[in-house]
Amino acid sequence: MLNRKIYSELVEWKNQKNKKCLIIKGARQVGKTYAIRSFGEKNYSEVVEINFKETPSMMEIFSGDLDVDTLVLALRFRFPEKKINPESTLIFLDEIQECPEAITSLKFWTDDSRYDLIASGSMLGIDYNRPSSYPVGYVDYKKMYGLDFEEFLWALGVSPEMITGLEEMFLNRKAVPDAIHLQMMKYLRLYASLGGMPEVVEKYIETNDFREVDKIQKQLLEGYIYDIAHYATAEEKLKAEKCFSSLSRQLLDKENHKFQYKEIEKGARAQKYYSSIEWLLKADIIHLCKTVTDVKYDLDDYARHDFFRAYTNDLSLLIPMKDFSIKQHIIENTLSGNTKGGLYECVIADILIKKGYKLYFYKNETTRKELDFIIQKDGEVIPIEVKSGNTQSRSLNQFMKKGTVSKAYKLIDGNIGDNEDGIVSMPLYMAMFL
Repeated sequence: MLNRKIYSELVEWKNQKNKKCLIIKGARQVGKTYAIRSFGEKNYSEVVEINFKETPSMMEIFSGDLDVDTLVLALRFRFPEKKINPESTLIFLDEIQECPEAITSLKFWTDDSRYDLIASGSMLGIDYNRPSSYPVGYVDYKKMYGLDFEEFLWALGVSPEMITGLEEMFLNRKAVPDAIHLQMMKYLRLYASLGGMPEVVEKYIETNDFREVDKIQKQLLEGYIYDIAHYATAEEKLKAEKCFSSLSRQLLDKENHKFQYKEIEKGARAQKYYSSIEWLLKADIIHLCKTVTDVKYDLDDYARHDFFRAYTNDLSLLIPMKDFSIKQHIIENTLSGNTKGGLYECVIADILIKKGYKLYFYKNETTRKELDFIIQKDGEVIPIEVKSGNTQSRSLNQFMKKGTVSKAYKLIDGNIGDNEDGIVSMPLYMAMFL
């Protein structure tokens, strides 16, 4: 059983007064159904679960009047073994994007307030089957991803106390003992090769066999491509699939990781493909890291929409786009050049995105200054450099000397270093504490 952080968030939601219905958003196979089902079984006497994709006939419940008494009566007919009492029942509507009327009904469940209801779906950001009355203001949302690096460590048996000890070293800028540091770098490389999709992680724990893991990863990748074909409009299907399938070339095969349309096909232009990028973004299949023209708060004010990097929503989808042999090179730490640098950049992007950060980067083609990532928190802009070794960061040093920012991090394949001119050097795996 995988321990997921969202469980405690669901408990907090349950204990709220005057709570709204909750929608768990996220891409397919990130563990939404399992997490909600587990939460329901532990915190309610009964769970009434409807999966609209698995049982389309359940849509009939929502085909008539949407007042709560009528809906509960219909549920009792469908589930005669359930009492469906307000105090003890969780109603769980899975794959709710398949039933527009069920989405509309969330307004009435919230207004009624007697029943706890959680919905989940994997294509809620696109216009597929969009209902005419979307319950804006009547639902709360939580975003769910595959396992983040800390959850991944839990799955491997690393104790929370051990992680807390590492965090104290991070806060106190204290070097990590060599044996622990080397083991943590092995864990990071393992995370890079597996990703955080629950089925992938569980298969590795069960078999310790990378070929079995690779089968699961490829199945997941095929599932995402199927979703593109199923949910995208006829105009976008092929273009969106081409954009998605180009990501390994964009991120691992070249020095410049900016998304380039020429990697999709010769002579490709943004005019043809940008709508497909937007579709993939709304479908939670990719995440964008946009460039900024200046490193100042608020970064959104300086972001360019035509100059970006695109990352898969989980490393479990990026790695199977490459040959199986890449796993061995990752684990044995024999990657080099653009592939190694690109991979570590993807790992850090994965960690930061799952922590809830919007990502930006800076690149000046004239001065050649570049910052790998920029995040912001509490009104503060924080640059981050990612190094596959422990080399100099000239661009970052120049920014710090200008006084543009007060603090920056250099994530390295090495131990915690000295704080120089506001730049804190630390191991790549400590990105989970930023």
